[in-house]
Amino acid sequence: MATALITGASRGLGEEFAWQLAAARHDVVLVSRSGDELSELAHTIRGAAGVEAEVLRADLADAEDLAAVASRVADPDRPISLLVNNAGFGLGKGIRESTWEEERRALDVLVAAPLCLGQAAAKAMAERGHGAILNVASIAAHLSNTTYAAHKAWMVDFTHALVGQLDGTGVSATAVLPGLVRTAFHDGPDLAHMREDYPDYMWIEAEQVVESALAAVRRKAVTVTPSMRYAAGAGLLRLAPRALTRRNRSIKGD
Repeated sequence: MATALITGASRGLGEEFAWQLAAARHDVVLVSRSGDELSELAHTIRGAAGVEAEVLRADLADAEDLAAVASRVADPDRPISLLVNNAGFGLGKGIRESTWEEERRALDVLVAAPLCLGQAAAKAMAERGHGAILNVASIAAHLSNTTYAAHKAWMVDFTHALVGQLDGTGVSATAVLPGLVRTAFHDGPDLAHMREDYPDYMWIEAEQVVESALAAVRRKAVTVTPSMRYAAGAGLLRLAPRALTRRNRSIKGD
């Protein structure tokens, strides 16, 4: 039975990835800072889906914790067939309002951790001749207005780099670029205002995002933007001048 490792698995898109992969008969390794929530989710998945659900409590901004997760990804005796780099958060503030500590943590979680785990997965999977890496980016990757957008643009570029370097190995890489998703991502005080700032039609469900992402992995697509509405919007953003995409009003999606 194949095994998927999902970061940020305790809630939101990560939890939905865990459930859909478990329903597809994948064993899952659940990674998050929230040990109690992970244990409860793992217990529920084992009972409902009849698969193995391993708990790995880790703060991806902590070097030792990240190394432990990378070691699990690379473990040849317990191979990971799908890595889902999902963990992330939004600061909800501009660089003039944030602290360096906040920006550094965001950089560690949104850039350094996917790079570290992606490298570990690429090496282990290429040696076996099969596997997939799924990076959760955001429609914000097409904007130029926040450090969050910059991190997500890097995630897309990183995915393209992986595809090139893994060509011929049997290992694929995919980036999913969701728009506004109805999850706990926007529950915090810095992002809660977005639920009122954007109309209902701009929000999509986590189930749709995960279904689209996993379908893209199966067909080895490099990028996917869930929903025709956001796919069309992404096309327009790619053509828009940077002066427009630099405007402060932002769309954050995962």
